[in-house]
Amino acid sequence: MRRRDKILIGVLIIFTIVFASFFIWAYTPLGPMPEALEALESDSQVTVSTDKWLIFRPVSSINSTGFIIYPGGRIDPRSYAPTAHAIAAKGYLTIIAPMPLNLAVFGPNTANDIIDAFPQIDSWAIGGHSLGGSMAAQFARDNPSKIKGLVLWAAYPASDTDLSGLNVLVTTIHGTNDGLVSVAQIDNSLKLLPSATIRLEINGGNHAQFGYYGDQSGDNPATISREQQQSQIITATMQLLSKL
Repeated sequence: MRRRDKILIGVLIIFTIVFASFFIWAYTPLGPMPEALEALESDSQVTVSTDKWLIFRPVSSINSTGFIIYPGGRIDPRSYAPTAHAIAAKGYLTIIAPMPLNLAVFGPNTANDIIDAFPQIDSWAIGGHSLGGSMAAQFARDNPSKIKGLVLWAAYPASDTDLSGLNVLVTTIHGTNDGLVSVAQIDNSLKLLPSATIRLEINGGNHAQFGYYGDQSGDNPATISREQQQSQIITATMQLLSKL
């Protein structure tokens, strides 16, 4: 076998290993915790369906505002079910959008299909955790006629995603103990957001407690409980939704 052929075969083998390793990594996401699986069950307040998307429908009445959630990178979308269930229980149609390869960067426009599927909703807000929040910000920038509100959970827009001139309500929420998204990064991102952006800093909150998927490599321990952190996240998110 010629030297060139051996090199080509070697490159193909390396490429195959890298490609396979990436798929294994992407398809082994974090979560969900038992509490998240429990939140996927319908109850007297919320009807849950889990076909194409994770849909949480209020039982009594649906507000004219809907909320779309983009999961964090390599996080099982079911890990955000308790948060979505709690928001839906207050009357807001809430939909978690699973992403290709569990990475929102491969499905930033998923919200378009969701919006088209629910024409009865007059106002839409979009939000997301970490990478999901960055992609939600990109969708809001690219679709200003469709999105009236944006909620960033331990997330910030990419440097080329400028929303400062848009007529959109924005709330950015982060924890002081976050080991993956620093306070400095949140500070620096504010110039890309509208001047009226509301910022909530959760004292003692970390990155992983924005969902129900357990601990996360690189994160810092939280000094408040997951339930305490979630209570602040849900309250701030619903305050934005109530204004749309």
